[in-house]
Amino acid sequence: MAYRYNSDLTRDDVTPREVYLNRRQIMMGSGAMLGAGLIGGAAHAQAVAQTGGAWDLTLNSLEEITTYNNFYEFGTGKDDPARYARALTTAPWEIVIDGMVDNPGTYSFDQIMEGMTVEERIYRLRCVERWSMVVPWNGFELADLLNRVGVQEGAQYVAFETAMRPEEMPGLAYPIIDWPYREGLRLDEAMHPLTILATGIYGEAMPNQNGAPIRLVVPWKYGYKSIKSIVRITLTDEQPRTAWNTYSTQEYGFYSNVNPNRDHPRWSQAEERRIGGGLFASRIPTLMFNGYEDEVASLYAGMDLNEFH
Repeated sequence: MAYRYNSDLTRDDVTPREVYLNRRQIMMGSGAMLGAGLIGGAAHAQAVAQTGGAWDLTLNSLEEITTYNNFYEFGTGKDDPARYARALTTAPWEIVIDGMVDNPGTYSFDQIMEGMTVEERIYRLRCVERWSMVVPWNGFELADLLNRVGVQEGAQYVAFETAMRPEEMPGLAYPIIDWPYREGLRLDEAMHPLTILATGIYGEAMPNQNGAPIRLVVPWKYGYKSIKSIVRITLTDEQPRTAWNTYSTQEYGFYSNVNPNRDHPRWSQAEERRIGGGLFASRIPTLMFNGYEDEVASLYAGMDLNEFH
């Protein structure tokens, strides 16, 4: 079943499978972004309309596009996840669900998936580094799992942790952040129907370098909020620590909502580079809440959106 918010997104907008699985993650400072490839007719027309027909691109080689990714547990080199993530053991897999829940415990992946309705969700993905793409995730609403385990009265946040396996993840040898990788949501954000736990893309099991076997996807927030390879989910009444917010509070907020009006301290967030149809497209305007404003803006009523990010 294809389930889609914001009906302007179609399969024509989806970043091609071979590009997404091994995407090049380019740090955006003051330099221009490079790109390559081909783009489908519908996506091309959309991109041209959004950019006024401006195209200023330098082609990358196929090797560059298919060997770059970002999953720091496997190293900081952009080809490290593609090289090393295959060592990650994803079966069997267990997730500890604890804290303020009625049914805490250690759940196998099969137990979590039992009875879940897996849908295709075609979502925009916006990186804090100013690139974006469209991804066809396969997964189920996080709310379905939380309702199953029973959220206790007084719980206000949901905290997540990524696997921490030094024998399988060579990047853990380096203190890039305070391992393990941690993320968190307010409970109302976690229960929102847009928030999913993804188990695959393009109808296939999640690739290791993209967060196998199960990861969070919160499409109105910057990509680093969508934590990969989850091993713990904790319900709590206190705002949890998160990896990048702990690393640099001034650069990476707890909320991390996509906001073109709130710049990163080192670059503007007003525009992005769309990766699509094999092409790193020209700059296009970034949409408030990554295009999901109608669905999620009410969650932040009364908050000054330019006072946090």
